[in-house]
Amino acid sequence: MSRFKNEVAHLQAHVKTLRLAGAALFIVALLLGFGWWSAPKSLTIHVPPDLRSGSTRKWWDVPPESVYAFTFYIWQQAQRWPTNGEQDYPRNLHALSAYFTPSCRAFLQQDYEFRRSNGELRQRVRGIYEIPGRGYGDDSAMRVRTVSANNWIVTLDVSADEYLGAEQVKRALVRYALKVVRMDVDPERNPFGLALDCHARAPERIETPPPAAPPGRAVSAGSNLQGDTP
Repeated sequence: MSRFKNEVAHLQAHVKTLRLAGAALFIVALLLGFGWWSAPKSLTIHVPPDLRSGSTRKWWDVPPESVYAFTFYIWQQAQRWPTNGEQDYPRNLHALSAYFTPSCRAFLQQDYEFRRSNGELRQRVRGIYEIPGRGYGDDSAMRVRTVSANNWIVTLDVSADEYLGAEQVKRALVRYALKVVRMDVDPERNPFGLALDCHARAPERIETPPPAAPPGRAVSAGSNLQGDTP
């Protein structure tokens, strides 16, 4: 009789072990399911634009060329007034708000108010473009300085042209040193995961060598228009 009791006890112990193992597997499956559910559906990976050779990158690493391209594109769009600066400037700030830090948005809003009060926006058409020979490929180390894994300082050499009607009223050659930070908080509105933190230092006027004049023709000293504000 004891043999049967021992066999029953052994089977009961085995069933209990299987139940415990099943419960443990169920808990593991729940944890795996939670991890799969909470994993991001997409990752932003910055790939260098020059793909003539292979590139190996950590997915969280942002190469300097991508930082420069982001900075120039967003800053150019923010400074573009296609019809009327009094309306275009605030519209740009609203449309690009996800690409600025809160402090930078406040600074640009103050800049808008200052320019408007000085009459620098009404009916003004403005655009900036990169000065030829002063882009990222010409001096990459000078154009992007890495402060940390999440902070950069980007130097842009641009020409800012402004028109009032058909008349050009300003042409300023400006060097902007802009702070860029990692701010991956709204992938729907800002897929880059970067944001401009405005000026690292005050904008500087720069000069470029005058173009070589054809033989027998002098370059006019008044051919370049200059304004008061970059």
